[in-house]
Amino acid sequence: MITQEATIVRIVEEGKIVQDGKDQAYQRLELQAIDDNHSQTTLEVLHSQAPFSRWTTYQPGEQVIIAQQADNSWIITDYLRRPALFQLGIIFAVLVVAVGRWWGVRSLLSLSVSFAIIFGLILPAIMSGLNPLVVTLLGAGLIIPSTFYLSHGLSKKTNIAVAGTLISLLLAGLLAVLFVDQAHLTGFASEEAGFLSIQTADNIDLRGLLLAGIIISLLGTLDDITVSQASFVQQLKESNPQISFKELFTRAMKVGQDHISSMVNTLILVYAGASLPLLLLFLDAKATPLQVLNLEIIADEAVRTLVGSVGIVLAAPITTLLATSIFMKTKTTTASIKHKKT
Repeated sequence: MITQEATIVRIVEEGKIVQDGKDQAYQRLELQAIDDNHSQTTLEVLHSQAPFSRWTTYQPGEQVIIAQQADNSWIITDYLRRPALFQLGIIFAVLVVAVGRWWGVRSLLSLSVSFAIIFGLILPAIMSGLNPLVVTLLGAGLIIPSTFYLSHGLSKKTNIAVAGTLISLLLAGLLAVLFVDQAHLTGFASEEAGFLSIQTADNIDLRGLLLAGIIISLLGTLDDITVSQASFVQQLKESNPQISFKELFTRAMKVGQDHISSMVNTLILVYAGASLPLLLLFLDAKATPLQVLNLEIIADEAVRTLVGSVGIVLAAPITTLLATSIFMKTKTTTASIKHKKT
């Protein structure tokens, strides 16, 4: 199917016609189309309401995607959304740099590295038929150190955060493998998974793909909590070089507990928000909560959410313990040097 981008120039005609005994709206539109060679063509397109569909009225100046039919006529298939997405991306990048300055630039670089590894390594490897879980774990092993050091610099604190993240991710991954099997999840719960299976002739392990998605979704949340915990332990130790191991760990974990409660709540709300239309659909079907929970598409999200939450819960004590052990071995700190000089 040939597709082109086009801009609506004017509405030639609009109104309603009777089809199969029902009134159906239509618009006859004049469009300025641009092909792959950047040459412009003026086209006239009939846009009519399909049965049982939501009617969309187009206005002059709007950008759309058009597709050529077998009879050489053209139809509008969708809005052109890239300009809006690019504008939002620019706003995001400008704000990150304006607020974060040099560290904001580094965080954008680390984001670019993450996308490069996901789209340049992980996805092509999965499409080639390799095990999605193994590929994603290897990709995560590249994403974590490269993005952490780009975002937070080379330091003992970052080393600890990387180690804590890798350990937490591995434990959460093992838990995901166990309960995806225990819950008999197949990975076929969504329409996208079914289409992918057909398109790739069952060349992709969809259960492994489900696990891979859980691992990737964990990366960002673990970054926040592990770096924060390692940094707080370092600050506590530098402010009080004589602090004991137990007190350092306990005081740092008080902050970690606050972090856990807020992050777990955030994670669950994010997944609930993403699944809101689906939840409303089941609610409208008058199904009981237990019946809804037993559906695979809901069980997928439940396992994803709970495994992610467990990963966050594990990351705080693991990283705090690592940081406490390492910083307690530091004989001379910034704070003690300043104390000696005075």
